[in-house]
Amino acid sequence: MSTSSVKKISSEISHHELVRRTVDACEIAREAAAIAAEGIATGSLSRLNAIRKCEKELDAIDVEIDSGVTSTITRVPEAETRQLLACMKVMIGLERIGDLLLSFATSAQAAGARLDSQDARDLTQMATILEKMLADVGESFSQRDVKKAIDVLRADAEMDRLRNLIFMRHIENPENTVHHFSLQVIFMTQSLERAGDHAKNMAEEVCHFVSGRSIRHLLMAYDKPKEHMFIEWLRQKEEKS
Repeated sequence: MSTSSVKKISSEISHHELVRRTVDACEIAREAAAIAAEGIATGSLSRLNAIRKCEKELDAIDVEIDSGVTSTITRVPEAETRQLLACMKVMIGLERIGDLLLSFATSAQAAGARLDSQDARDLTQMATILEKMLADVGESFSQRDVKKAIDVLRADAEMDRLRNLIFMRHIENPENTVHHFSLQVIFMTQSLERAGDHAKNMAEEVCHFVSGRSIRHLLMAYDKPKEHMFIEWLRQKEEKS
């Protein structure tokens, strides 16, 4: 497609279409995470080849969103402007998740079907949690549902817990157990954990564009989880209104 054609399409794309395409991208990323979970759980590593197609689709939508938002953002009201900026930020996260899941698939195929059973179970669980996080990001973004976004923030703690278990098993290894393909397992774990971090960042972005406030800077003086701080702020806002 020529540059002029891209500019013509982007100049005609609407705010609602950009939001819809962002939600489409969430679904593609969710599908990639589901493929990762299925491939590890079943040992059908050839299934992981489908992640490359998802990654390419995410790259294409990233270009579409970037050009579309640039041409549309000056023609919409402030509330829609905030959501369009969120489209760009969410899409950046989704594109990176696509890259991380492709890296995960490459490491998984290098290890082959010879992963330790506990590693396979923990990695499958991480990929399944990521799949749910991405589904919730898509729903929270399209429905402006802060509660779904907070579910994503909470799920990230479980991702971190599983990462720590795998790292302890392969790096600290207090029982001096022989583990196979530790390098690949660590790479796979890091890919999923970082993908979870991006999903958490996208959930924070939903909270921001829905409320107009960033939970990163909300009640920073208090030693509380981010989701608790945001819930308190919403409760206070409702009481004042």
